Amino acid sequence: MTTILTLIKLLGGLAMFLYGMEVMGDGLKQGSGTALKNVLGKLTHNAFLGLLTGALVTAIIQSSTATIVLTVGLIGAGILNLKQAVSIVLGANIGTTVTAQIIRLMDIETSGPSLLSFFKPDTLAPMALILGILLLMFIKKDGTKNVGMIAMGFGILFMGLISMTDAVEPLAESEAFVNVLGYFSDMPVLGIFTGLVLTVIIQSSSAMVGILQALSSTGVMTFELVYPIIMGINLGTCVTTALVCSIGASKDAKRTGIVHIVFNTIGTILFMIGMTALRGAGFFGALWTSIVDSGVIANFQTLFNLITALVLLPFTNVLVKISCILVKDEEEEPLVYPELAALDKKLLISPAVAMGEVERALTAMTKAARDNVLLGLEQLGGYDPKRSEAIDRCEEMLDRFADHADNFLIELSHSMETERENNELTAVMQCVPCVERIGDYATNFDEMGRRLHESGHDFSRGAREELRILSDAVMEILRLSVEAMESGSETMARRIEPLEEVIDDMVLLLRKRHTERLCQGVCAVDAGIVFMDVLTHLERTADQCSDIAMLLLGKRNAQILNNHHQYLQDLHSSSDQSYLAEIRNRKEQYLVPLESIKL
Repeated sequence: MTTILTLIKLLGGLAMFLYGMEVMGDGLKQGSGTALKNVLGKLTHNAFLGLLTGALVTAIIQSSTATIVLTVGLIGAGILNLKQAVSIVLGANIGTTVTAQIIRLMDIETSGPSLLSFFKPDTLAPMALILGILLLMFIKKDGTKNVGMIAMGFGILFMGLISMTDAVEPLAESEAFVNVLGYFSDMPVLGIFTGLVLTVIIQSSSAMVGILQALSSTGVMTFELVYPIIMGINLGTCVTTALVCSIGASKDAKRTGIVHIVFNTIGTILFMIGMTALRGAGFFGALWTSIVDSGVIANFQTLFNLITALVLLPFTNVLVKISCILVKDEEEEPLVYPELAALDKKLLISPAVAMGEVERALTAMTKAARDNVLLGLEQLGGYDPKRSEAIDRCEEMLDRFADHADNFLIELSHSMETERENNELTAVMQCVPCVERIGDYATNFDEMGRRLHESGHDFSRGAREELRILSDAVMEILRLSVEAMESGSETMARRIEPLEEVIDDMVLLLRKRHTERLCQGVCAVDAGIVFMDVLTHLERTADQCSDIAMLLLGKRNAQILNNHHQYLQDLHSSSDQSYLAEIRNRKEQYLVPLESIKL
């Protein structure tokens, strides 16, 4: 019965430890998520910086698996390549040792009241919980919520560790436990295997090292017993990571998981050979049978990962080649817009990074829609079946991406914490159908070109010149939309509405002029119907660009987002000089040349 109660207490402490890690990690990720993408994307241009980046990011989010999964997502997004990912993986193994170094606070001993007493876990944990609950329940500000989560997670983690330590204390007097430890000491390979299997089951190397550190409080754990288990723990965490990386991932993503396994396997073999050689040669004689505490365990884990990473860092290219041999390339047609395949759900592990990739993919979607509209308009001047096939392929790609983006954004919405984040997500979600409709108009232009071709009719010379100028204006407003989306510039977004107003005036003028042509018999009826349809869809394309501009402005202005029609009414009736000047310039550029064209 005593054994069962001890096991329950140990598992309960482990549950608190794991939950505390998750809460603390979530707080750290949300508090630093905006910087993670910049750090991962910009500081990995050489292997050493990649190593430091992987260590830093893992130390921040307290999970090597999370770092590697996020790295895999950024590979799919095209931000990182395989070589950069390899160096991050090496660094992630170093960063994950920070947790063990924090846990070594368990070793602090004080005699009587002193400042150090505040850093003992049985004091630090309640203090962290008090701070966390105050920030979460009473202050409730966006900036303090993440700090509260970090504090709560830290407190729960240490309460779990204290519970595990209390649960294993009686084992020091257990003869059976001591005998089992002796058996492990005589068979280092068994220690490696045990650490590997338990880490795969628990799926957290930090938790397994934490259990070892708790067990060290019994005072019967020796160094020769502990070091193979720690190496096995490092092998176990890479198996879990490789499985996660291989699910629905690209070739390079799978190779990243393979690199993690190869790296840790080579590191374990080399370190085991080195440790065996040192012991056989009589070096550090007293070390092998010495009793370890949580500090020794933390230091060995850090040294093991640091030394293996530095030793293998110069062989990054070799690791890449090995992974390419194990995961072979398949002949695939290169993607014209690779960003549209970038919304990997692995990115959801960091909402800020995921949101950044959504915006990047949406920009690529807008570029694709713009390019497709240009192809569609070219069909009006001369129908080409091959061009039509290209338009259909692009349209199918845009439709698939829109569906995928909707599902991705719905999942991402569950992680939005602040009003600003919700506004940004809402704006992006509404932008997706706007861009999809622009893509639809490309197929409409293609169909109109086919109708003209099959009927044998064509536009009159005047009509062709009018469409050229109007098409130029529409391509210009599409260009502005892409640039505003890509740069996030409000100034660029504000230039869209004046041009949309001028395009509306141009369409009104062209409809009037076309009616006059029909009355004079200058234009055939069939071609005239197509001409009017083209005007309608060009005007609608500009309308969608106007909606996109309002949504981009609304990302940081809830008033515009919630009622952009009112904003437009106020803008149209205002005396805003920059707005009026932009309208005058656009009229000079597009409307005046239209008026000079002969029917």
